[in-house]
Amino acid sequence: MIRICGLHKRLGDFAVRGVSLTIAEKEYFVLLGPTGAGKTVLLECVAGLHPVDSGEVLINGQRATFLPPERRNLSYVPQDYVLFPHLSVFENIAFGLRLRRWRGADIERRVHEVAKMLGIDHLLARHPATLSGGEQQRTALARALVTGPTALLLDEPLSALDENTRVQIAAELRSLPEKFGTTVVHVCHSFEEALRVADRVAVIHQGKLVQIGTPDDIFMRPNCRFIAEFMRVKNILPVFSLETGESVARCSLDSSLTLDLPLKPLPDLPALLTVRPENVILEREPSSRVNSFRATVAEVSPLGSSVEIRVTTAGGVGIAALITRQVDKQLSLRPGEEVWVSLPQDALHLLPDRDLPEE
Repeated sequence: MIRICGLHKRLGDFAVRGVSLTIAEKEYFVLLGPTGAGKTVLLECVAGLHPVDSGEVLINGQRATFLPPERRNLSYVPQDYVLFPHLSVFENIAFGLRLRRWRGADIERRVHEVAKMLGIDHLLARHPATLSGGEQQRTALARALVTGPTALLLDEPLSALDENTRVQIAAELRSLPEKFGTTVVHVCHSFEEALRVADRVAVIHQGKLVQIGTPDDIFMRPNCRFIAEFMRVKNILPVFSLETGESVARCSLDSSLTLDLPLKPLPDLPALLTVRPENVILEREPSSRVNSFRATVAEVSPLGSSVEIRVTTAGGVGIAALITRQVDKQLSLRPGEEVWVSLPQDALHLLPDRDLPEE
């Protein structure tokens, strides 16, 4: 388990400020945020590569704040892998074991064991320059995992890979806690990448922790406008009024459009309503669904395997829907035509109208 308590670190004009979080044993934990948010600085503070200005880092309950990197039992894989070009794959993987003065037979056994688990046992005689990006990534992972670290720290591990390899390696990364019994802390700036691998996600922005939760929490229930926009929630709609009924809450987006929401605590006004475009339902005919209303098609934008349809309500509220090519073919919608829109209750989320959470 890794605990970070009130960690502060300033580097030039930038600072990581007051970050506190706990990462469970064998958890796959992602530090997510835009470029320059402070994710890598935080990871390097955990690794011991930067002395912290204040705060604590605890590893398995032991205070590690001032321990040098080699005494933390953590393995750090930087973005560019830093494989030794003059060493074979075998010797790259064996490097940490040789530093620990393992016996030759034990090194041979352990390297082959880890290489087989990562599917690179046939590459052990090769050199890094002859490997593909995915093979280099697996070699770097094997070198990091061979010593049995408490946690594996990965800085943008998929950024240098093509899309097909990225998907494949992401699936392999996701299996590491189960395969190797290690905690993984993974830095990235792509929410799609985080959704593929994470048990939990911490979103970092401007050096501060903004939201922490499961991928579903972050994806469907953002706590501020920044998170909603970062997660590409295209429908972030100002709320006109809010009220609580006996069994549902009601939210008005304008004087003519009122929606039913699940009954739960409501934020104070001003507030925003979010609904992901893929959860918006479009139909040609009137619907008996909850939160169904008529609108006018404003724009149709093909996006490869999907199509974005933008509609406008009678009161001027703009809403984006994302539908499949097949649904688009069935509906055959064109700008200016009328369409019925439905917003499922469980897809609606209210949040305070502010850029970031309150301090």
